Amino acid sequence: MRSGVIARKLGMTRVFNDAGRHVPVTVLKLDDVQVVSVRNAERDGYNAVQLGAGAAKAKNVSKAMRGHFAKANVLPKSKLAEFRVSEDAMLDVGATLSPNHFVAGQKVDVVGTTQGKGFAGAMKRHNFGGLRASHGVSISHRSHGSTGQCQEPGKVFKGKKMAGHMGAVRNTTQNIEVVGVDLEEGVVLLQGAVPGPKGGWVLISDAIKAKMPEDLPFPAGLVGDDVAADAPADDAADAAAAEAAPADEAPAEEAATESAASEDAAGDEGQKDES
Repeated sequence: MRSGVIARKLGMTRVFNDAGRHVPVTVLKLDDVQVVSVRNAERDGYNAVQLGAGAAKAKNVSKAMRGHFAKANVLPKSKLAEFRVSEDAMLDVGATLSPNHFVAGQKVDVVGTTQGKGFAGAMKRHNFGGLRASHGVSISHRSHGSTGQCQEPGKVFKGKKMAGHMGAVRNTTQNIEVVGVDLEEGVVLLQGAVPGPKGGWVLISDAIKAKMPEDLPFPAGLVGDDVAADAPADDAADAAAAEAAPADEAPAEEAATESAASEDAAGDEGQKDES
């Protein structure tokens, strides 16, 4: 089980697929997502990583949290979240996660806080149909109607769907498809809408009800993985060039040695003739 990431919702736009059809996507930015702390089974009883995202001013961070960030050698973060991981998916403190943590076509679950709607009626809050528009209904067409029984039990049961505060609650949307990632901009594009307002924080993790692709980076997609992947190829090219250089220079050295030997032989013959 891999770690999730913290992302900031920038808004929605659209992209075009290979067939030329537009796909509505939500743009989520990974803002310097780093590992701040780790939890292990021996010490804490479970395995998890604590991630931090976004920059926070030191004056707005408590002294205890400043020490917490200083211990991890990372700058103060404005958002912290913890993700359960398997023992073989633990990450090092200070590691920075990249958008290449996800791949196109993958399914993910997104957790966010929905937009607050304030006080809302039963029709908007619970999708009630409302009362009749005529025939005896007066001034209460959008009311929720009866809420209970008569003398027995003589009360309204808890949890009754009525008017009240709507939104601003934790919401999880499952099986959202990853349309693509942009490493230069540091964003992940998800198909459709995700909970939360623009500028809000969301948590993205691998879908628990869908099969993960085989090419997912494990234990995580970190900043610098692309450079590390290119490095072996560069080293191999340098090694090949180094091996080729002596082979090309060998004939030249042998030719120089042979020419020097011939010059010495010619000099000896000249001295014999003079004698």
